[in-house]
Amino acid sequence: MNEQIRAREVRLVGPEGEQVGIVPLERALQLAADVDLDLVEVAPMARPPVCKLMDFGKYKYESALKAREARRNQQQTVIKEMKLRPKIDPHDYETKKGHVVRFLKAGDKVKVTIMFRGREQSRPELGYRLLRRLESEISDLGYVEAAPKQDGRNMIMVLAPHRATKAAASAARSGSAREREAGAAEAPPAKGASPNAAGSAGTAGE
Repeated sequence: MNEQIRAREVRLVGPEGEQVGIVPLERALQLAADVDLDLVEVAPMARPPVCKLMDFGKYKYESALKAREARRNQQQTVIKEMKLRPKIDPHDYETKKGHVVRFLKAGDKVKVTIMFRGREQSRPELGYRLLRRLESEISDLGYVEAAPKQDGRNMIMVLAPHRATKAAASAARSGSAREREAGAAEAPPAKGASPNAAGSAGTAGE
């Protein structure tokens, strides 16, 4: 940047992206000084290197804001696991389906595992039908990301939340975070502290 650039000439780009052309480095530095901007090398491997006139401090600040916003919007992928037996009791099935629904609503993926034991291993269709039933019953919240497949004694299927489901979960988390922040700001005085302590201190100083 600026005097750190070692090339004799550079391909100069103006502050609005306009092409100035190839100019001697001294000329590029003078143009930067004339408009109170920095000369920044944006393509050092080009021949000649490409430099742009910009406010480097402002550029770094805006880049940091964008990076922070990207991290804030990035959703960490969490995979929950739910295990079922091929001959699961109806009540247990409904309970475990409820957990799957809760996970999907929270924006998480769910790995559903059917565990076969003994003679059940010769009846894989039982597990397949159970997974397909679950798929149809949660279709408003999620979809099958990985179709059922046999893995040793188990059959595995991965469910993922729909985009709208993930967006709703993200909005709910953001709302909860804002409520916690607001609650912290309105927190009551510490136990044993007088509510009028601050006011008394102010009066004493008057």
